[in-house]
Amino acid sequence: MSDNIIQLNEDLIKHDLRDLVRSSVEETLNALPDHETEELVNAEKYERPGNRKGYRSGHYNRNFQTTAGDVTLNVPKLKGVQFETAIIERYRRRECSVEEALSEMYLAGVSVRRVEDITKALWGTKVSPGTISNLDKTAYEHIDTWRTRPLTGEYPYVYVDGVYLKRSWGGEVQNVSILVAIGVNQDGCREIIGAAEGMKEDKKSWRSFFIWLKERGLNGVRLIIGDKCPGMLETIPEVFPDEKYQRCTVHFYRNIFSATPRKCMKEAAMMLKAIHSQECKSAAREKAAQAAQKLSERKLSAAAKKLEDGIDETLTYMDFPSQHWSRIRTNNTIERLNREIKRRTKAIGAFPDGQSALMLVCARLRHVAGTQWGVKRYMNMDHLYEMDIQEGSDIIAG
Repeated sequence: MSDNIIQLNEDLIKHDLRDLVRSSVEETLNALPDHETEELVNAEKYERPGNRKGYRSGHYNRNFQTTAGDVTLNVPKLKGVQFETAIIERYRRRECSVEEALSEMYLAGVSVRRVEDITKALWGTKVSPGTISNLDKTAYEHIDTWRTRPLTGEYPYVYVDGVYLKRSWGGEVQNVSILVAIGVNQDGCREIIGAAEGMKEDKKSWRSFFIWLKERGLNGVRLIIGDKCPGMLETIPEVFPDEKYQRCTVHFYRNIFSATPRKCMKEAAMMLKAIHSQECKSAAREKAAQAAQKLSERKLSAAAKKLEDGIDETLTYMDFPSQHWSRIRTNNTIERLNREIKRRTKAIGAFPDGQSALMLVCARLRHVAGTQWGVKRYMNMDHLYEMDIQEGSDIIAG
């Protein structure tokens, strides 16, 4: 019985099958230009009709990368007529699907060295870092078009923040800031509405960023959510004089914890959470006053001072529907996005310039926006418009 068992060499079969596919692709690609040549010359090989338009003059070889591996193309040369095949673009060395795969791997977070290893394993040849860079320049053109697209509709809630990356500058590694804005549209879905280089998140950078957003069509803003960046705080009243500002409560807690000993941190956290769990702004202010008094009694005057000075900035969200409070009192939605950016750019290290950092960040942002993140409803905006109607009715009745 054992004599009838057939053993197969799997590696050999895979190798032979790969060679078979590659040779078939090579044969097909070489047959197509020959057919084009016959139609262009108006004569088959070795045919001598009187109405021919040109003459064959041999072939020249060129390598071409496909998903089946490297193939050799025998491109016809002609006399008396110019030949350029419509099957393969002139000077192109790779199949479009190969180029797209290389670009997608890099933009998705695969390092250049890893891309080289992958191409060696898949297609038998390594792709140089310069080639990947040139492919990315083409992809960046589409990404920049997406980044600068016109903004339509209203965005009642806007989250803003900056993420710091490293770049090489004059032989040194310095920080470069990318400013990011996320808007919640009228349908309640999140949308990445802006990303731009911001240098050091100073007032000038934030002002240029906000004006750029408004020039592209940003309107209908009611609340801007962010951390307490001095440059941003100085700019918001100038560019958005009628809009409200909400300081992220998480950043506010961290600021108070910086002046709180570790042994008192748990108690301080409970007091802070109690403030923002109140049902209205007046009750929250009263709770904040009690918390500040308790901190002062425990000799934590610095923490009490931070609480008293900053509490009003963290209660703006209470002017909006209670159904939205958990979403708009923190900057968590953009912080999560910043962590994704950091994860992607970690493989790069230091960027050669701010523009390359911006484009790679935008590539990642565009990828995230194209997932369920960008189409899933983040909050029900009907609650906001119902509140507007109610307030209008109260004004008329008064």
